[in-house]
Amino acid sequence: MSDGKNIHSIAPSETGDGRPAGIEAAESHIYELLKFVGEDPDREGLLATPERVVRALSFLTEGYQKDVDKLFNNAFFSEEYDEMVLVKDIEFYSMCEHHMLPFFGKAHVAYIPDGKIIGLSKIPRVVDVFARRLQVQERLTDQVADALMRVLEPYGVGVVVEAFHLCMMMRGVEKQNSKTVTSALRGSFLDGSTRDEFLRLAHGGNWPE
Repeated sequence: MSDGKNIHSIAPSETGDGRPAGIEAAESHIYELLKFVGEDPDREGLLATPERVVRALSFLTEGYQKDVDKLFNNAFFSEEYDEMVLVKDIEFYSMCEHHMLPFFGKAHVAYIPDGKIIGLSKIPRVVDVFARRLQVQERLTDQVADALMRVLEPYGVGVVVEAFHLCMMMRGVEKQNSKTVTSALRGSFLDGSTRDEFLRLAHGGNWPE
């Protein structure tokens, strides 16, 4: 499965004035979009909006410019610990690739080490790398699990993501309290007892049958 590094985004290469390549075209598109929705992009309050939108979008999709493997450099430690390590309630913000509206929530990520552990702060950073791209929640969940399995080579990995989607809340079915939950289980987490322990710790209860 691709981690998205080849997807086109605002390139880090620069134009002659030191601005990222393609940024003027992006701002021009936002200018036209403001006209499309019925606004006057030349009025005072909107004069800097194209620049602000492009700058915000660059930040919200900065995961395209980050290499997951580099996050783990010098962060591995040998440790004979083979019980579950869980980092829960990792807040994240992402953008739905279908409507480019935000979805946000919490991720719960666990692994069982096989002689190698990782600095705990690296796990939320992995979540952020994949969240800061145009996403669907299902793929985000898989990407976090697969990255940790590949780099850590643990006995297993478990990931649960809970999120609210503005594309469901602000438009479409307009359901304000509906929450989407996805999971990805790898290796030993496919075993019933390990799976149940993880879901109990992550949710305070068993996963619904």
